[in-house]
Amino acid sequence: MRPIAIYLPQFHPIPENDAWWGKGFTEWRNVVKGRPLFKGHHQPHLPADLGYYDLRLADTKEDQAQLARRYGIQGFCYYHYWFNGRRILETPFQQVIDSKSPDFPFMLCWANENWTRIWDGGQKNVLLAQHYSEADNIAHIETLVEYFKDPRYIRIGNRPVFAIYNDADIPDLPGLIRTFRTVAGRHGMELYLCRFDRRIGTRPEAPKALGFDAAIEFQPMSKSLSAYARTPEMQRTNQAMRRRRRIMSLLGRMSLARKSERRGRDNFFDYKKFVAFDIRQPRPDYTCFPGVTPGWDNTSRRREGGATVFVNGDADSFATWVEHKARRLLSTQAEADEDLMFINAWNEWAEGNHLEPCERHGHAYLEALRD
Repeated sequence: MRPIAIYLPQFHPIPENDAWWGKGFTEWRNVVKGRPLFKGHHQPHLPADLGYYDLRLADTKEDQAQLARRYGIQGFCYYHYWFNGRRILETPFQQVIDSKSPDFPFMLCWANENWTRIWDGGQKNVLLAQHYSEADNIAHIETLVEYFKDPRYIRIGNRPVFAIYNDADIPDLPGLIRTFRTVAGRHGMELYLCRFDRRIGTRPEAPKALGFDAAIEFQPMSKSLSAYARTPEMQRTNQAMRRRRRIMSLLGRMSLARKSERRGRDNFFDYKKFVAFDIRQPRPDYTCFPGVTPGWDNTSRRREGGATVFVNGDADSFATWVEHKARRLLSTQAEADEDLMFINAWNEWAEGNHLEPCERHGHAYLEALRD
């Protein structure tokens, strides 16, 4: 089995973020602004071993790869940003390509959402929009082919694995997939194409009906979460956490400024209960690579409210989830090398889902994955 960790290349300044968020902005600026919403709420998430790194530095990328390898991770899935020929946040990955270092497997996922001021890929407050066309599809795949040639690129049956984050936003998805396959074929390549299965933004058809080879579970924002959110158990968790917030406020532990900031309605999920719920769900009737996450808490990105917060998580529960997903994968995979499991994520610090060591948990989640 090959555990693959999803990798965010946001941690370095770029001109676009300078213009939109202020000079020198990186994801770390969001991370350090996280504040607890109730007693015992783990915010902010602060890095331990690797510190507040800059992904333009070769030593940082090498340290990440060594740490991942030590705990059994067998590759990174880098988010790839393409807006009609315009690439964003490409420097860390391009350096990996150009320098041929670190010597660590990788693949790409096209994060094909709009960039917005509220970090949700929606249609409001759009900073940078996606537009789709056949000419752009050709230009895009011609660029990707050069990456697919790299011997470190993750493959299934000698086919480079490429994922699309949001298939529902692509107007002519079969046309895009057809173009990708045709152009890659001219270069002597057969692709292995995947979509991310999420609770929103996923077409209802099975992947192969749309031209994909497989799907990837995007945890915790998966189809399981939609079902779990409707359970009385989840509703009770939400009510209990909101009561705790109100009590904290009445006791003066949340300032008037903080209360006025959070106008949106935060949602709380019990990590242990969600893991148990997800484990009970039937596997899809199509090839779907399993996903897990060490947690989720995007409070630091949602300072006006509307955060999604998983509470009551720990490394033991994460280990239980990983073991279940691994056993299911190994018992159902159709081909020997259809053996990928995706961890969301390696370094999504502002969304509270990171395998990289933090001050609170250290290496606990990495050790759970390795074991």
